[in-house]
Amino acid sequence: MKLYIDTSSREEIVVGLGSKRFKTNAKENASQKLLSFIDEILKKEGVSINQITEIEVNTGPGSFTGLRVGVAIANTLGWALDIPVNGKNLRKGEKVDIKYS
Repeated sequence: MKLYIDTSSREEIVVGLGSKRFKTNAKENASQKLLSFIDEILKKEGVSINQITEIEVNTGPGSFTGLRVGVAIANTLGWALDIPVNGKNLRKGEKVDIKYS
């Protein structure tokens, strides 16, 4: 199952599982909300973190700080779970970067 992360907006965080999308207000402490929001969605949908087979993260354009948080968490989860992020194999030294506008 694909995990989708979009932290490009200053107004909301979007997390997806497969084709479903979930939004939360991100005006305050967005960086502190993302992991707990992902965990909440996984539990709500009855999905184990080990069922995630790939991660897609929005790399921009958007809020620089928001993008950094989203990409950092996506890369960390991808590395820990040994799954591709935006089609890149992090264990082979490939990386996902932010697209600057």
